[in-house]
Amino acid sequence: MSDSVRTKLQASASGQNMRKRRSAKRKPSKKQELEQEQQPQINEVSYETSDVEEHANVLFKPNPGPQTEFLAASEREVLYGGSAGGGKSYAMLADPLRYMGHPQFSGLLLRHTTEELRELIFKSQELYPKIWPGIKWSERKMQWTAPSGARLWMSYLDRDEDVLRYQGLAFSWIGFDELTQWATPYAWNYMRSRLRSTAPDLPIFMRATTNPGGRGHQWVKKMFIDPAPYNRSFDATDTETGEVLRYPYGHSKAGKPLFKRRFIPARLSDNPYLARAGDYEAMLLSLPEQQRRQLLEGDWDIKEGAAFTEFNRDIHVVEPYRIPSNWVKFRACDYGYGSYTGVLWFAVTPSEQLVVYRELYVSKVLAADLAEMILDLEAEDGNIKYGVLDSSLWHRRGDTGPSLAEQMIAKGCRWRPSDRSRGSRVAGKNEVHRRLQIDEFTEEPRLVFFSSCTNTISQLPAIPLDKKNPEDVDTKSEDHLYDALRYGIMSRPRFSIFDYDPYGRPSTGMRVADATFGY
Repeated sequence: MSDSVRTKLQASASGQNMRKRRSAKRKPSKKQELEQEQQPQINEVSYETSDVEEHANVLFKPNPGPQTEFLAASEREVLYGGSAGGGKSYAMLADPLRYMGHPQFSGLLLRHTTEELRELIFKSQELYPKIWPGIKWSERKMQWTAPSGARLWMSYLDRDEDVLRYQGLAFSWIGFDELTQWATPYAWNYMRSRLRSTAPDLPIFMRATTNPGGRGHQWVKKMFIDPAPYNRSFDATDTETGEVLRYPYGHSKAGKPLFKRRFIPARLSDNPYLARAGDYEAMLLSLPEQQRRQLLEGDWDIKEGAAFTEFNRDIHVVEPYRIPSNWVKFRACDYGYGSYTGVLWFAVTPSEQLVVYRELYVSKVLAADLAEMILDLEAEDGNIKYGVLDSSLWHRRGDTGPSLAEQMIAKGCRWRPSDRSRGSRVAGKNEVHRRLQIDEFTEEPRLVFFSSCTNTISQLPAIPLDKKNPEDVDTKSEDHLYDALRYGIMSRPRFSIFDYDPYGRPSTGMRVADATFGY
């Protein structure tokens, strides 16, 4: 099937009539009859024609933007999700039709329960016969069969053990509609093992659609949302370790990434049919904040009990840019050998906005080795004004020699101790809240992150409140990068708008943060 068909899947009754008129004038050959039998009766609309009535009965045409991108995506695994009403279900139904002309195509479309599956079946029964004349539905087999011999099953999978129904079967396309309804990634990972194709011109794909929220929100977010910025292809990673999945030793491609993933965000505004009326949007606006941000805004970072609900990727995440040489730059670190070490690099704009432009997130790295890693990363940064390190690292372990902080300083990686005084944790949390707000003077957030800081962007909105002390975060959560963020933010004194120079001229006075500990 041509690329245009893949991205503009649409049918026109008037187009079918035109083909009938042409065939009455000239009888097709046997080869042409066979080719027509194996291709869907589709007609691509040309926007250059003025013949509007010619295309008045288009059955399905992908909306420009995310829906079209989803149908044209080449990555092995793709998630199309976000706000409710973005046209996800119809996109999922349309995607396997790209291959129904291939006699070896075998697809499987899954919902979590039979009741939910029935809704998809009704939509397919309305759409498929009109798009692909001759396609047949078998209620007993729950299967669509095209004239080419291509097959598409529609089934449910509500328990992990239900995957055994597909043991020994092979599919070239597998789709999960509303993926977050599966509480664990078990079904998704198992069904990946059912992907197989012996035809060189028939690729293998897994596709999913969903809204944020649901029982499987966290694992779906970890698999598709956290590893890379939205709508960017990336090497698939293990959801447990975060490591890139690679071909095993002994394979001809040993060490190379197994396949690519991609998340394509959808918004209600992408669906002109629903967005135009406004009634559906009004209904979503009436929902409680958490549900509204998930279903209307497609916000994957909102979580019940989260400490920093003000975080919003659309506001606080920016694409990387070159940091001007006259901006103050510094770093902050929360060290842990047995767990993780988080290091963040900050730049301070003339308006005193903090820009987190780099992160380092590693485990089981010795302090001296960490110092060398940091210095290597800073080789092109120019002058790093200062560094803030967990003050506990100055404590010596008996008589065994220099402290961890001293070991790093000996390597040339200089630090000042963080504030760990009584109440500093709560004060730091409050300052993070303040920095996440929009500044009334500049009309920009006081804190932003480069999109390349994927671990920080993932972890910050997921940090829960301490149930026993709501003024603080839960210290049992994954908070190493948060602690580094807190140390860095607390190293900058509060700032008055009277110090702001709109022309970006450097400040003449020495700031308290820059003079502390003689640094």
